[in-house]
Amino acid sequence: MPHHNTQGIPPGCPAHGNAQLYGTQFGSDPEGMYAYLRSLGPSSPVDIAPGVQVELITSYNAALYILQNPASFVRDSRRWTALREGLVPEDSPALPMMGYRPNALFSDGAAHARLRQAVTDSLAFVDERKLVRQTQQSADYLISRFSAEPRGQAELMAAYAQPLPLLIFSNLFGCPPELGDLVITGISGIFDGTPGADQVLGGALAELIALKRQHPGDDLTTRLMEHEAKLTDEEMLHQLVTLLSGGTAPLSAAIGTSCALYLTEDSQAGLPIEDTVSRTLWNFAPIANYAAHYPIHDVVLGDRTLRADDPILISFAAANTDPQLTEHRERLSSKAHLAFGAGPHACPAKDPAFMIAVTAVESLLNRLPDVDCRVPFTALTWAPSPWSRSLVTLPVQFTPRAVTQATSELARPQVQQQPEPTAHPSNASESRSASPQPKGLFSRFVAWTRGE
Repeated sequence: MPHHNTQGIPPGCPAHGNAQLYGTQFGSDPEGMYAYLRSLGPSSPVDIAPGVQVELITSYNAALYILQNPASFVRDSRRWTALREGLVPEDSPALPMMGYRPNALFSDGAAHARLRQAVTDSLAFVDERKLVRQTQQSADYLISRFSAEPRGQAELMAAYAQPLPLLIFSNLFGCPPELGDLVITGISGIFDGTPGADQVLGGALAELIALKRQHPGDDLTTRLMEHEAKLTDEEMLHQLVTLLSGGTAPLSAAIGTSCALYLTEDSQAGLPIEDTVSRTLWNFAPIANYAAHYPIHDVVLGDRTLRADDPILISFAAANTDPQLTEHRERLSSKAHLAFGAGPHACPAKDPAFMIAVTAVESLLNRLPDVDCRVPFTALTWAPSPWSRSLVTLPVQFTPRAVTQATSELARPQVQQQPEPTAHPSNASESRSASPQPKGLFSRFVAWTRGE
């Protein structure tokens, strides 16, 4: 057995047991951890959470092989041996990310094809020009909230990158203002770890589904509902949760990182914004480690044997920066990165997502032409999450100026009044009627678009 020099290796690296892909130590230098893991082969055992071991794929070629080989590697986490044997802690933070849900992400074969087709067909109805205008309008609203700040300073992650996709998706789903507020509260709470957030989101989406059954609209929820796959209400709810979680948090991360790169480095090089977003997807994959697969039989990979029904996670971040790949990257397509996955489970909305990120950066620069980052890119702090690569904060400065709804006149028709439920209101809607709550983000945004 070869001897590895452990001097200088931090506790938690494989030399002292499994590498720990969580906590501040990992968050401060994930690239260093990936480099070490690559030295052990195309895959290594790691702890994704306390007491939860997975096999992490750090090689681009190995990742692509697994992603494109559904005959040997499936996504249904009910196969997970340790979970079935009760060896995964019930309160593990890995379970919300890896536990089975009846959606396309965790399905295989005919079940996956049916759910996936419903999603892709519904997304095909999204008008790209309309989506650009919706993004511009949402961006203008958020910028209007901080652009006149007398000090000319803002924190872009909380004020811009994080809420922007939430506004866009609430609009795409056809949410009435109050339901849009609840959807945003729920999905934000899930990523913040707020107790009860999943119940808030589930209740809001169930109410939205009931509303669209009665009052169909020109929106993504209605398209899914009317698809020939004839999704049940439970299937509808889980597809909407997947679209929300898979669409909002990674987009927020991509927008924030792209803004940071452009303001600190790429603008000096005169690069187009599209190139900056591509650089983000290559070097700072928003979904860093995810896409759990389960071999249906033992598979030999390098010097390791991947056991049947033991989870394999794809490190999109490590695969995209694999030194064996970067030597040939100039000959690859700019879209050859794995930030959107690959194979039958690849992101079905990668083109709209790319367009939203580009439009978000453009909108910021158009409204605040002299905006600048207050610290170097290397001084920015990243969230210590194994799942995502997202900035914690992005402090900027600019010349204060007012941004009004008049800047988005072309986009204004895209946010329309959605019908409220009229029959058999849920307990949640009755409670809101009896005890009016302060308007949330989406309600305020809709009011702003109407000039109220």
